Amino acid sequence: MTDTDKSEPGRPPSASEPPVIHLGHSPDPDDAFMFYALARDLIDTEGLRFVHELQDIETLNQRAMRGEIEVTAVSVNAYTRLTDRYLILNSGASMGRGFGPMVVAREPFRMELLRDRLIAIPGLNTTAFLTLRMCIGEFRYKVVAFDEIFRAVADESVQAGLIIHEGQLTYKEEGFYCILDLGQWWEEQNPGFPLPLGINVVRRDLGEDVCRRIDRVLKRSIRYSLDHREVAVEHALQWGRGLDRAKADRFIEMYVNDLTLDTGGAGRPAIEHYLSRAAEMGLIPDSIRAEFVR
Repeated sequence: MTDTDKSEPGRPPSASEPPVIHLGHSPDPDDAFMFYALARDLIDTEGLRFVHELQDIETLNQRAMRGEIEVTAVSVNAYTRLTDRYLILNSGASMGRGFGPMVVAREPFRMELLRDRLIAIPGLNTTAFLTLRMCIGEFRYKVVAFDEIFRAVADESVQAGLIIHEGQLTYKEEGFYCILDLGQWWEEQNPGFPLPLGINVVRRDLGEDVCRRIDRVLKRSIRYSLDHREVAVEHALQWGRGLDRAKADRFIEMYVNDLTLDTGGAGRPAIEHYLSRAAEMGLIPDSIRAEFVR
């Protein structure tokens, strides 16, 4: 799925160059599902050529902060520090309706005790980290790669772990207990608003025309996968990290849906509400506004 193109990311194409867009996303079933048609050249790309760069979300957050990549998935938390450089694309968001990141441990204990436990987190810029702070306040943490958190908890180098991605479906099989489900907590505290976790963004300096073309192409890719679900899921299984087809399909269903296709419409109020709540709690500046490609 990774293109071998050697063109340099981090700068817009000149008028004499073919438009090459470096597209960053996670090596996960939901992202692989979304970009199946794009990776397999099954849709009209409006003259753009996309180079897929697969990295974990915290790495993509950090690359976006340095402006290294034209289009990328980022955490909503990271977006609060990217507004001067990136616009939100109108599709591609991951939002949880009653589900989301979880805090797990080897043994059950009361949620109120989390503030006193050392918790592994998947990155300071992740929405999972910001949402946990919104829920329990300040706590002790250790940054651990998202796919190493189960191991860190099992080895007792931390006392709990904040898990994202497919761990939400497999934690019981791995022998862990859920101490806190942030998706359920968010729904209870914010009825009617799904929990916005990740979004796709595009660098402003590409210009309005290219940004709009990218916006259309990515939405076209997501729609294609939703319309050709079986083959797109089969493609996504390559990045399932041990998930069987049923669990991979369930995971994709959780995070690729109508809100993914219509982030700038039906999903926008959820993003705006989340940013407003975080600002009210003093965790992000109150000047942050969600700005989409128009």
